[in-house]
Amino acid sequence: MWIADHWNDYEVIDTSLGEKLERWGDYLLVRPDPQVIWDTPKKHAGWRKKNGHYHRSSKGGGEWEFFQLPKQWSIGYNPLGLTFHLKPFSFKHTGLFPEQAANWDWFSALIKKSGRPVKILNLFAYTGGATLAAARAGAQVTHVDASKGMVTWARENAVSSGLSDAPIRWIVDDCVKFVEREIRRGNHYDGIIMDPPSYGRGPKGEIWKIENSVFSLVKLCTELLSEAPLFFLINSYTTGLAPAVLSYMLGVTLKNRGGRVSSDEVGLPVTETGLILPCGASGRWQR
Repeated sequence: MWIADHWNDYEVIDTSLGEKLERWGDYLLVRPDPQVIWDTPKKHAGWRKKNGHYHRSSKGGGEWEFFQLPKQWSIGYNPLGLTFHLKPFSFKHTGLFPEQAANWDWFSALIKKSGRPVKILNLFAYTGGATLAAARAGAQVTHVDASKGMVTWARENAVSSGLSDAPIRWIVDDCVKFVEREIRRGNHYDGIIMDPPSYGRGPKGEIWKIENSVFSLVKLCTELLSEAPLFFLINSYTTGLAPAVLSYMLGVTLKNRGGRVSSDEVGLPVTETGLILPCGASGRWQR
């Protein structure tokens, strides 16, 4: 398992009965997590003294309950010198997936080690965690997301991280259509990051379902790789896509490129138990 264990401003304190207790900087949140199927004693005081609690509804969705939680605050990822603005919004999210730091560290090292100009494409780029990590490592990044609000949020994170002048191209677009246009334009990238949702809609109502669409998009993206690419990264939060599935997709689409494919779960350490909370899977191709 690839573990994101270099955080100072974030931790999973405890987990039980379908929920996790997390520390985000100075604030404690309780949020649902479908992986937490165990019933263990909730001994930590944070379970009772939380600043925010997302209650899932039996009818789907849910709502936040707040206890002296600001509308927005920030935390840093010290190993890369990044700062992220956080705020609780729809469906339990805060604007950051901390487990992805394991992948940020991995591809940042590849970019730095390359010793040459590197162009990265980040698809379904959300609030910019991977974008900023790649930019910090010295890459030129194209950040693509269908949500204008998410791209605006990512740009704010770039400013707070001291990367407002970094070579980042911010694009609001449907990811598939953007990739098709880039192929026609003859553009190429040395690294591709793909963090697709299980289900989503593009800016013009385009429907995305990961199990139906991700393989064809991976095939398209291989046409965008440069002659000497560094890496290809796919993330999945869908339990139906096992790590081996990600490996297989990368293996069959990049078989003519050589290199090495690996896949694994990504996870976060749990302070109270010393165990690891699984948080999805990643597939990596490395030249």
